[in-house]
Amino acid sequence: MEKCTEIRWHARGGQGAVTAAKFLAEVALASGKNIQAFPEYGPERMGAPIQAFTRIASSPITLYCSVENPGIVVVLDETLLDVVKVTKGLLDDGIILVNTNNNPAEVRKKLGIKSGKIYTVNATAIAVDTLGKPIPNTPMIGALIKVTDMVPLEVITRHFAESFSKKFNQKILEGNIEAIKQAYEKVRGE
Repeated sequence: MEKCTEIRWHARGGQGAVTAAKFLAEVALASGKNIQAFPEYGPERMGAPIQAFTRIASSPITLYCSVENPGIVVVLDETLLDVVKVTKGLLDDGIILVNTNNNPAEVRKKLGIKSGKIYTVNATAIAVDTLGKPIPNTPMIGALIKVTDMVPLEVITRHFAESFSKKFNQKILEGNIEAIKQAYEKVRGE
């Protein structure tokens, strides 16, 4: 199998990590890629730590397990940095994207890692500003596509509008698209 992009999402129940993992996979599928997206739950309750996974590749994916050695880790809740070993198995040249108001250097110090790239964005503040709710998943998608160049911003926003136009009213739909765009612009890295 040629290179497969593997992403591990860390969040708390109710923050939308499973939806984000699946949405990103759907966008990749629509562009002709092979995909997998699935969750891994502990206690199934709001606020409990959860993981979700996304795999994207040009050739068929023959792995059928959790993502153990991700190239990308996305953390939707910075309190998990004290609870979960989010860097476990991360490739040396991997990317960590954290929803926090802290800068990347502060996150690097907190995690005690020397290699890889760290990016931060205050996705919760963006979500509250654009949606009126602290659900950081759509802003984190915007930040993720900016730091990886995985998918153009226009493709993500168009696919979001098409996918959720029947689920959300126009105000919520536009708020989510604005959240994606703001995080795309505001993500910081080192």
